[in-house]
Amino acid sequence: MSGTFVGMPAFPKAAHDAVDNPTLRGNLRHATHTIRDKRAAAVAELDDWAQLREAGKQIKDHTLRHLDRYLVQLEESVTAAGGTVHWAADADEANRIVADLVRATGETEVVKVKSMATQEIGLNEALEAEGIAAYETDLAELIVQLGKDRPSHILVPAIHRNRGEIRDIFTREMSAWGRPAPAGLTDRPAELADAARLHLRDKFLRAKVGVSGANFMVAETGTLVVVESEGNGRMCLTLPETLISVVGIEKIVPTWRDLEVFLQTLPRSSTAERMNPYTSMWTGTSDDDGPRDFHLVLLDNGRTDTLADEVGRQALRCIRCSACLNVCPVYERAGGHAYGSVYPGPIGAILSPQLRGTQSEVDASLPYASSLCGACYDVCPVAIDIPEVLVHLRERIAQGGPVTREGNRAVLKPAKGHAAERAAMRAARWAFGRPGALRAGQRLASRTRKLHPRTLPGPGKAWSATRDLPPVPAEPFRDWWQRTDGGKKPDGVKTDGVKTDGVETDGVETGGVKKDGK
Repeated sequence: MSGTFVGMPAFPKAAHDAVDNPTLRGNLRHATHTIRDKRAAAVAELDDWAQLREAGKQIKDHTLRHLDRYLVQLEESVTAAGGTVHWAADADEANRIVADLVRATGETEVVKVKSMATQEIGLNEALEAEGIAAYETDLAELIVQLGKDRPSHILVPAIHRNRGEIRDIFTREMSAWGRPAPAGLTDRPAELADAARLHLRDKFLRAKVGVSGANFMVAETGTLVVVESEGNGRMCLTLPETLISVVGIEKIVPTWRDLEVFLQTLPRSSTAERMNPYTSMWTGTSDDDGPRDFHLVLLDNGRTDTLADEVGRQALRCIRCSACLNVCPVYERAGGHAYGSVYPGPIGAILSPQLRGTQSEVDASLPYASSLCGACYDVCPVAIDIPEVLVHLRERIAQGGPVTREGNRAVLKPAKGHAAERAAMRAARWAFGRPGALRAGQRLASRTRKLHPRTLPGPGKAWSATRDLPPVPAEPFRDWWQRTDGGKKPDGVKTDGVKTDGVETDGVETGGVKKDGK
């Protein structure tokens, strides 16, 4: 995974353009607020939610610490069940494996279950270059594909579209992809869903090859799991003669019993349901049911590099529930496209720069796409401390560039464009280590505060372009504390000719000024 997502600009520019779109903001506000409220109600039903959250975190952390062992066990289990395992180090290798497997069947079409891993590697585009058409079957992914668009949400990829826009897309584009939309189609949800159902039914009955991802892989049995709400995924998993699953190596869990935790937390965190309407599981192949050939492509694509980062690796716990997107004030206003990645929102801001590196402008900007409010951590069902990772990645970008390998050594490349920030941090470290200098500086800042600009000059313009500098108080806190004995003495006084808050208490003033009017 390299470069930017469909040539997107860095986040500040993309977000600036997005917030100027009132339709987009309205669609996002309505959808995210609706989902977050329903999720809160679903989670409140469980008295042991905190324990489930901690259990999910511990299962994921244990698995990541022993990932090498569980991946080997998974391969053995899948192979014993009649499947074939392929290992892909990066996107190019994964795309080549899938294209070769499809060509070996003699087919030129595949149907797809919603899969972020295949979006991450650009599989649809790679197959198209090989003369193979890939048809999305998830309703939201179908809307995105027909609209020549890109997903903007993990759970609801077409969250940025309203019903009127979807109707227009179906009417205009369906005929070029297969069965056309019914005449006189309205924007009623039931009619839109029926149009999609009729369009997709032809694809399901004709397709010989299916491509999927997986929400989980069970090492001890070789079982793969997909959870969904529509049933289209199950059609893709059972009707084709060949099934190819492309799954990130972090999606593994050790045992069947571990699924119990995630099959409670994932639906509540994502769709606010007690259980997903469709939970499909398959283990290898069977003579009596499902595909005759099953291939599992295990995708690395930057995950082992992420695993090597002791702070950043917690991003690999993610179960793709999207709860963090629905509570994020930045995502709500900017939308998913602004993140320049298939992984938008808070989780994308920490996952994409680790998978792709921070060499590009867009990836270097993503860790700053946050207010650090912490709402994302509060709702995460596996307790990923997203603010902690954001600050960690900001430090990496400011103090040094991406971590690369030279032979057997990890090398931190020098950062570019952050000299002013590093100089400011050095100055702050010097001042905070010298109390006398710090106090003098604070007093000087208070006495000259009327002369302070509202924005920063020079390199600081980028920071203050969208915010005013906070006003400097009329009196340093240390002076106020000393003068009022920690707030025990009356306040509202003049200090060196500067009134601190414009309020007098009991007629008391200091500095040679009258007391009680005398």
